[in-house]
Amino acid sequence: MRPYAIGIDVGATNVKGVTVSMTCEVLARRLIPMRDGDLVTVVREFVKELQTPIGVSAQWLGLAAPGIADPAGRSIWWMQGRLAEVAGLDWSKLLGRPVPVLNDAQAALLGEVFHGAEAEYANVIMLTLGTGVGGAAIVDGELLRGRLGRAGHLGHISLDPEGAADIVNTPGSLEDAIGDCTIGRRSDGRYHSTLELVQHLDDCPQARQIWSKSIRALACGIASLVNVLDPSTVILGGGIVAAGEKLFAPLRAEMDKVEWRPHGQAVRIVPAAAGEYAGAIGAAWNAMNRAKLTKP
Repeated sequence: MRPYAIGIDVGATNVKGVTVSMTCEVLARRLIPMRDGDLVTVVREFVKELQTPIGVSAQWLGLAAPGIADPAGRSIWWMQGRLAEVAGLDWSKLLGRPVPVLNDAQAALLGEVFHGAEAEYANVIMLTLGTGVGGAAIVDGELLRGRLGRAGHLGHISLDPEGAADIVNTPGSLEDAIGDCTIGRRSDGRYHSTLELVQHLDDCPQARQIWSKSIRALACGIASLVNVLDPSTVILGGGIVAAGEKLFAPLRAEMDKVEWRPHGQAVRIVPAAAGEYAGAIGAAWNAMNRAKLTKP
């Protein structure tokens, strides 16, 4: 058996795992619901389950989770609100082997670039539109991490300085403008998810008004990020992308209004292609290729 990697993506409701070859071919994938009990035990048992059919241990093991990974990549050292129990867990120490740790949105971007949507990988950003709005960026071939590992929290840019504070105290953030976390508030309690709202666009003027405002905010957020990071492509992932053309068609129309396009060059906006296992794939790739971003 040739060397292979395991990637684990720890979420609030599910844990996803993949086995990946050295050429980023996904050999197997599996999802389990988050079980009650010790998170470390859940992950340890999951790794064993992924290795058992192969018969030999993985050469590399990587993990992705929400929050800010510490500069050494050993743990999520800061996590606010969702999945707080992941904070401070040193996975290399706990699992008895090197386990590089990455923010889940950064891992998802790596999964997309090396297995999914984006063949041109030198300058690309990703937004994950779900309960919140995650994000990550690769600029000039380097995954942006920043001084604290905080770089790429694109959902927490401010679109309205007079708006309500979001989970990290940013006023009027992109996350609050389109994330499922605020859909109840934005719809006066009428809708419980964005996809539920989208299902009523044809018969509910209120739904159309809320959706139009959300799309406008998303376009303005993307245009602002394009001005700062100058990507070739913006990848959109997360559950809200299941809205399909009801998302992308009005978004393209709004981008026509707000994007700065030198010599007519527009950024590409594409849906994520690696699927729900992108974060696990990215975690596996990160474990195999810590030094630089080079396609296998």
